[in-house]
Amino acid sequence: MEENGTFGRRLRLRHLYRKPGSGLLVVPLDHAIAGGPLHHRGDLDNLVAELADNGADAVVLHKGAARRVHPARFRRLSLVLHLNASTGLAPDPDAKYPVATVEEALRLGAEAVSVHINVSSLTESRQIAHLALTAEDCDRWGVPLLAMMYVRGPEMIDGRAPELISRALTVAAELGADLVKTSLPATPDELTPILTDCPIPVLAAGGPLAGGPAAGGPAAGGPAAGASAEVLAALAGAVRAGAGGIAAGRLVFTAPDPGAMVRQLATLVHDRTAVAAR
Repeated sequence: MEENGTFGRRLRLRHLYRKPGSGLLVVPLDHAIAGGPLHHRGDLDNLVAELADNGADAVVLHKGAARRVHPARFRRLSLVLHLNASTGLAPDPDAKYPVATVEEALRLGAEAVSVHINVSSLTESRQIAHLALTAEDCDRWGVPLLAMMYVRGPEMIDGRAPELISRALTVAAELGADLVKTSLPATPDELTPILTDCPIPVLAAGGPLAGGPAAGGPAAGGPAAGASAEVLAALAGAVRAGAGGIAAGRLVFTAPDPGAMVRQLATLVHDRTAVAAR
C-alpha cells in the first residue's frame, strides 16, 4: 500500500486494509443500475451483513443503496461509493456518466470512491475526463480513489489482451488513482508483467475468464455459477502473481451461499499460506 497524499487519505486507505500485511477484498454491488435489482436472500442489508461477517474488507455501493444498509454493517466493512453509471438498456451501454460526487461520498461516511472507465469506448474522452476530475476532488478532500478499468468498445475484439490491460492500468495510475480493478488476462504468465509495470495495487476482477462471455456483455461482472471453481483458481493465481487483492461482485451475490464464497475469497486475499498451497 503506497502512502501518498494527505493524512486523511492515508488514514482512509489504512481503514480499507483491515487485515495488516494482506491484500484487499472488495465486493462491488453497483450492478443494479446496469442489470436490474440484486435478488438474493432478501434485501441488500442482509447481503451486506453476510459480507461483513465473512471477511470482506469493503463493499461498493451507489448512494441510494448505501442508505438502505444499516450503519452497524460498516463497523467491520468499509463503504466505497460508486460515482458513475450506465444502464444495460442504453443505445451505448459502454458509456458511463457521473451520478454522484466525492462530497456526497463523504456525507454518506464512505472511506473511498470508485469510478468505472471503459477505455476504447465511444465516450472514452468523457470518461477519462471524469476520472481526472474525480482524482482532483479526491486530492482536495483526502479520499482514496479506486478506478475500475476495462477495455471495451464497439471495435474491440479482445479486451483482455495483456498490452491493452496494461495501457488501461497506466491511465488510472497516471491520473491519480490509488487502486485499480481490472479483468484477468488469459493466462497467469501474462499477468505478472502487467502487475510489475503498474505502480499502484491491482485488484483482480472476479469476472468471466477469457473465452467466456464477451467483455462488454451482461455477464462482465462475474461468471455463471458453474464457472466458480475455475474463476477461484484464476484469482488464486492472480494473488500468487502479486495482485493487490480481489474485487468480485457477481461471483459473490449469485452464489448459492454468498457468505461461503466470501470466506473462500477472504482466504485467498488474507492468508498467504493458503494461497501458496493452492
